[in-house]
Amino acid sequence: MSNEHFVPNAVDPNKNVSLYLQVKDTLLKYIQNQTWRAHTLIPTEQELMELFNVSRTTIRQAITMLVQEGLLEKRQGKGTIVLPMKLVGNLGRLRGFAEEVMERGLIPRSQLIRAEFISMLSYEKSMLQIPDNESVLLIERIRFANDTPIAIERSCWPEKIGQVLMKYDLNSAKYYEILESNNVFLKKANEKISAINATLHEADLLGIRGGEALLEMTRLSYGIDGLPMEFTRTKFRSDQYSYDIELTR
Repeated sequence: MSNEHFVPNAVDPNKNVSLYLQVKDTLLKYIQNQTWRAHTLIPTEQELMELFNVSRTTIRQAITMLVQEGLLEKRQGKGTIVLPMKLVGNLGRLRGFAEEVMERGLIPRSQLIRAEFISMLSYEKSMLQIPDNESVLLIERIRFANDTPIAIERSCWPEKIGQVLMKYDLNSAKYYEILESNNVFLKKANEKISAINATLHEADLLGIRGGEALLEMTRLSYGIDGLPMEFTRTKFRSDQYSYDIELTR
């Protein structure tokens, strides 16, 4: 493997940070910026020793940490390969998809499928506590991380909030940031997670096979006035996304 894009002398023995952690952080950047692409072999231990001018033990410690974090995998007789980066949602934090993607050092992107005001979504209107004579804004998007389709997002908003969102480019819109800039703030959300299988249409949008497993997340968000303001159903590829839950006792 060519090292032409790698940064030599990336570790500093005078830093108050262990050498293996410095190496690990640099290797992580190679994965995040796709210098090392998913499913490809990384350089050998010897090549990495020469690149960083460190011991084999230091290289092994750094690689072991990335293996434990699910970013690399050692294959007997082949070497160490890069695994696709899996996004991890944290159930204790109220944040959007784009925020989760950027925290992993990836680039978020959306593709708008449709955005329209609809008056016949009775279930969604009941969840949002909207009167029968009002409409909801329905927005459907495909969500990407580094151009990899990760999820299909279907969100519904009360008409008043929908009128604010429709002023923006919904291909790139970060809903929560837009709302906060318009003095609309979220207070809390309830989420429900279940396992489903992709329909043929969903599989086509996500670039997977029909029937593959998806994680479905349903979110009902509330404003500071205690009223519901967002009802979103997002279907994630289970090979690209997982949830992290911290439990205490």
